[in-house]
Amino acid sequence: ETTMADTKEEPTSFYDDEENLKKLCDFLRSKEGPPVREAVLMEKRVHYLKGEKLVNFLAEPKKGVKWPAKLPRFSDRQEAIAVCKELCKLQYLLRSEKKGKGELSVNRMVRDFDEAGYFTWLYEGDKTFSHMMTTGLVIGFLFCTCFPIWPTFLKVFVWYMSVSFLLFIFFLVTVRALLFLFVWILGYDFWLLPNLFDESLGFVESFQPVYSFEPTKAGQLPYRVGVAVAFFSFCYWAITQPSEFDGFISAQGDFLSDLYAGKLLSDTSQQDKENIDKPKVQSLNDLLKSLDEEEKHDPLEEVSEEEQVDSLLDNLLDDEEDIDEEEE
Repeated sequence: ETTMADTKEEPTSFYDDEENLKKLCDFLRSKEGPPVREAVLMEKRVHYLKGEKLVNFLAEPKKGVKWPAKLPRFSDRQEAIAVCKELCKLQYLLRSEKKGKGELSVNRMVRDFDEAGYFTWLYEGDKTFSHMMTTGLVIGFLFCTCFPIWPTFLKVFVWYMSVSFLLFIFFLVTVRALLFLFVWILGYDFWLLPNLFDESLGFVESFQPVYSFEPTKAGQLPYRVGVAVAFFSFCYWAITQPSEFDGFISAQGDFLSDLYAGKLLSDTSQQDKENIDKPKVQSLNDLLKSLDEEEKHDPLEEVSEEEQVDSLLDNLLDDEEDIDEEEE
């Protein structure tokens, strides 16, 4: 392994180049670097570590650390401290003070590197990928806002993808819960993808490890027995009631068919766009139905014939009286 003392250059000459310091910072900020903690500094979540731990990592890295071959190692603590001071001058590290639990403040009095102090990482590395992700996010947002004017085939494709993803998540959650239930009844905690819904982890870390298996805590035997009795009683009921259970299965199949066919939610925006040039006139069937409804609710049919005759006579008498009054 190469050390700084083995090179022909001065001990710190390699890291006098800022580009080489950036490579060292990329390594320190990677998973192979020293452990860091999270805190809030000036209303922003940051990572920080103690100066002593950083120097220890540079001067005496633990076994198993994959040190990059292109970066020479440090031969002693003084070389590591000198590089750390340079990182502070370039503002890759910022000296901070602990203000409270999970909170930091900027140390404005002392900014030089000191092993006893706490330092916040300001170096973020190459931002090209971050800028690309931000651009993609903005384009995706604008693309989604134009959903009402999408072509029909694209809407159908997105609908199928969304429904398939929703069903996959539902199936995965159900399988995880059933596996945990079966194994928990036997006295063990078994989780498939235990960190799947951990919001504090990244995307890749959420799928690690694939499973976890450990004995249950003491004192859970009565609960396991009670849950086992309730679960198997339900299974027995489902088997002995085939008509109701078969109806439930059939209803779920119809629901999935309607869901994929898009019958549960009508695409009114697409219909309005297709019928924008059509006059809004009732069809012949609609007119006939409305006439039938009016005939059914005709108030004359609800009055008897005698009442109709009396009403006509009354109207005639009223008309004659009006005529006589006009002649007078």
